[in-house]
Amino acid sequence: MGDHDELLRQLGSGDVELEREAAFSAGDRKVEEAVPYLAKLVQSQNLGVQEAADHALRRIGGPVVVRAVAPLLRSDDPPARNIAMDVMREVGGQDFPTLVALLHDDDADMRIFASDILGSTDSLLAVDPLCEALLKDPEVNVRYQAAVSLGELGRPEAAKCLNKAMNDEEWVQFAVIEALAKIRDDTSVSALVGALSKSTDLVASMIVDALGEIGNVKAVAMLIKRLEESPAALRNKICKAVVKILGGKSLNLLSEHDRAKFQEYLLAATSDEDQEIQDAAILGLGFVGGEKASGVVLDLAGAWDPDRDQDRIALAVNTLAGIGLSPALEEAILSGPQAQALVAVEAAARMGGESVAGVLMGAFWERDRDVQRAIVTALISVAGAEAVDFFLDVLERHEDGNVLKAALTFLGQKMREPRAAELLFGQLHHPYDDVKETALDACVALGGHEMEERFRVMAGSDEPLDRLMAIFALGRMDPEANLETLKLALEDEIPDIRKIALEAVASLCSTALDGLDLLVSRLSDESREVRLAAVEQIGHCLLTEGNSYLIQALDDPDDWVRIRAMEALGMRMSAEAVPKLVSLLDSPNKLLALRVVETLGEIGGKTAFRELLEILNSDDQELVEAAEAAISRIQNEHGEDR
Repeated sequence: MGDHDELLRQLGSGDVELEREAAFSAGDRKVEEAVPYLAKLVQSQNLGVQEAADHALRRIGGPVVVRAVAPLLRSDDPPARNIAMDVMREVGGQDFPTLVALLHDDDADMRIFASDILGSTDSLLAVDPLCEALLKDPEVNVRYQAAVSLGELGRPEAAKCLNKAMNDEEWVQFAVIEALAKIRDDTSVSALVGALSKSTDLVASMIVDALGEIGNVKAVAMLIKRLEESPAALRNKICKAVVKILGGKSLNLLSEHDRAKFQEYLLAATSDEDQEIQDAAILGLGFVGGEKASGVVLDLAGAWDPDRDQDRIALAVNTLAGIGLSPALEEAILSGPQAQALVAVEAAARMGGESVAGVLMGAFWERDRDVQRAIVTALISVAGAEAVDFFLDVLERHEDGNVLKAALTFLGQKMREPRAAELLFGQLHHPYDDVKETALDACVALGGHEMEERFRVMAGSDEPLDRLMAIFALGRMDPEANLETLKLALEDEIPDIRKIALEAVASLCSTALDGLDLLVSRLSDESREVRLAAVEQIGHCLLTEGNSYLIQALDDPDDWVRIRAMEALGMRMSAEAVPKLVSLLDSPNKLLALRVVETLGEIGGKTAFRELLEILNSDDQELVEAAEAAISRIQNEHGEDR
């Protein structure tokens, strides 16, 4: 004890500063001899001292702390008692005999405290004493707390005594049911169902929720039998539990009689005020629904806010799609309120089939713009050849940009309908840019000699936009067959057209030097953007001859062209570029110099490595740090042999 005499003296000194510092020190050094002093300091009126004593007792732990702190549970001082409870919750499991002794104390409050603490031990050893308290203690609040603690422990070994406790009074039943829901032991299903008929409405409601949480299939048959005799509120809860246990698809496994009855109960549950019950009913109807169910779900979904209730609307859509095409769904698409119609159209899009497409096309011209947009979007997914004439008509008659884009996509990209060629091409001059772009993609997808010829003629237009679209299309459809037109475009007065032409001929670069030569021809273009495009495309060219031209681009007057050339050379690991790159290290543009260092690291090899070592002698700290990173990259990625 001699080693700690001074510390113990400070703990009992009455000087709050000394007591506080000594308490922290005792905790850090885990001085067990200090525990009695610390237990007294828990009752100090100084918050700092209390805090230090609390901290120290937790750090020291062990039976000595449990035995010293347990008496404080009887304190009349609430702060001291609360600290004692918190400490015991953390370390009480280190001395079970003391806790079990408290569980048999004459004072009911002590037994409640002990039950609470045992629930925090996370130990199987706590189950038996808590079960004994649950089944035998004369005080209802002790039994209640014992049930709560058994739920906190979550041990299946507690299920047996919890099942028996279902015969206790209502207050205890609440805690027992919650505990069983947490433990989820299969043996509890029969006990819970058996208690349904003997329970109050509130307890019965909790039992049904617990069965849903446990999720055991054997509860389903028993719950369905209870539906007929249960009041409406409980019946709705049972519906929710059955749906939760079985999930949607398994509901199809019910007998025809049970399906029919359950469908009725689910329909009734859709009017429940509890949103979770309502949503469970809607989910279930997607598998056991029918004509009436479609109407009910549509009425509900039509009243929801599209922004706030997105998840619920998605649930309704899935349910309606599961039920299938029904008169109620058809009516909603044809003449229902807009909100209902939009939900119905989205559900129809999930179904597919010619009959669905027919309903959508039949309703199209009767609906407002927003529903029309939804219908054409759905038709792109579900319709086939049967909708070609419909979309040709839409393309001729309609003026809305979104509707036109859907028609263009369907006819050009999905169906590739030759009869649509003239209409598709005509939309290239639509006033809206997004319609033009969609029309261009549709024309490219449709392709064919006739379409190519249209674009070759357009390539000679006086309008720059016409030429740009034509070169884009010809490059996408068949650049080799249209090479002469593309070559002319490389000389076009409009830089953007020259850029598009470069991208078009780039696909020829990997197979023939002619393609590379065409790219190289624009390295001296007056437009910086065109030179950037040329460098980028040469970088993607598989021919090794491209390296020398990328090195040539390092002399470009524009720093960004140089940087793009470096990126390409680094990607290609072009060792022959190293000398030229090193010559750029003295560039006044710091970004350019740093990019040189990074590129050397990407290229790797002995020459690059030696040059990077030289940079380490630089007075420029940024360059030195970049060189260190580049050297590390060479060592990690390229190895010492390079």
